[in-house]
Amino acid sequence: MATRSLFLLPGDGIGPEAMAEVRKIIGFMNDKEAAGFSTDEGLVGGCAYDAHGQAISDADMEKAMAADAVLFGAVGGPKWDAVPYEVRPEAGLLRCRKDMELFANLRPAICYPALANSSSLKQDVIEGLDILIVRELTGGVYFGEPKEIIDLGNGQKRGIDTQVYDTYEIERISAVAFELARTRKNEVCSMEKRNVMKSGVLWNEVVTATHKARFPDVKLSHMLADAGGMQLVRRPKQFDVIVTDNLFGDMLSDIAAMLTGSLGMLPSASLGAPDAKTGKRKALYEPVHGSAPDIAGQGIANPIAMIASFAMCLRYSFNMVAEADRLEAAIAAVLDKGLRTGDIMSDGCKQISTTEMGDAILAAYAG
Repeated sequence: MATRSLFLLPGDGIGPEAMAEVRKIIGFMNDKEAAGFSTDEGLVGGCAYDAHGQAISDADMEKAMAADAVLFGAVGGPKWDAVPYEVRPEAGLLRCRKDMELFANLRPAICYPALANSSSLKQDVIEGLDILIVRELTGGVYFGEPKEIIDLGNGQKRGIDTQVYDTYEIERISAVAFELARTRKNEVCSMEKRNVMKSGVLWNEVVTATHKARFPDVKLSHMLADAGGMQLVRRPKQFDVIVTDNLFGDMLSDIAAMLTGSLGMLPSASLGAPDAKTGKRKALYEPVHGSAPDIAGQGIANPIAMIASFAMCLRYSFNMVAEADRLEAAIAAVLDKGLRTGDIMSDGCKQISTTEMGDAILAAYAG
């Protein structure tokens, strides 16, 4: 069996603790299921700055580029608040996204049945929620030029960010959304602001044309992004796959995640374009939560989002769909038993540590 290469970037804060629980699952899959994973590990974020003066070293970036998939923990913390902007911990993640050309960010919002009462919404509104937001990640207002602050004199300044999208960028992200919809409920809702933004007009036109030319079997609808945010709170289960740009995707995915009542529980995947020869995509998988420096090193962090990110890795990078299904089912089974880390603790449940949660999920996966 060909080796499946994983490059691990645990990062800062609780990142290493959460990554340790994924390592146990990888070890089990290699020992008991001959999965053939090979792993290497590097530094990213504040720890990389301390070691190299960079948020990620050139050598580790090369390893990330060469791997079949990258597992990323979390970066940042108060310790590095004063470092120069270009080498701040978050710059390591941004470099990974840029150099690996990870244009498609997949953010699922899943409501585990055992946590349905944790949402701020009524249980019947949220129970069974399973949305996938496909966010364009390398274009739009976050990367458009010019991007600057101009001194106008007389105590006045002007901040400029430019929203820019080309046809090909919209075509490729919408194609990802349509392809993923075919594996789900076969429905895509495209969100933009075509009523006030020219980039939104183009977005709508290109998504519509891509749908007509290549994916007519998928049901397509359009919604203004602000209305989409309202509908996510009002009736979230009307959506299956949402495709949107970088800025709106940033906001809408956080709204969708919080609907579940557990922002720190959810995974994400960032994918590149398929290689012309091998068909493989560069990919990075990371939990949505941050580095949580206030609880780092205490053994109380929740590793579920990191483990669920590895499940996405199994699904999208290695086509190990059965194993991904089993791992996601194992997470749900452990929650059904009432086992909780402190962040999701509720009455009648048993609070356990980071390692105990990882062990419980592995035991459920192993059967």
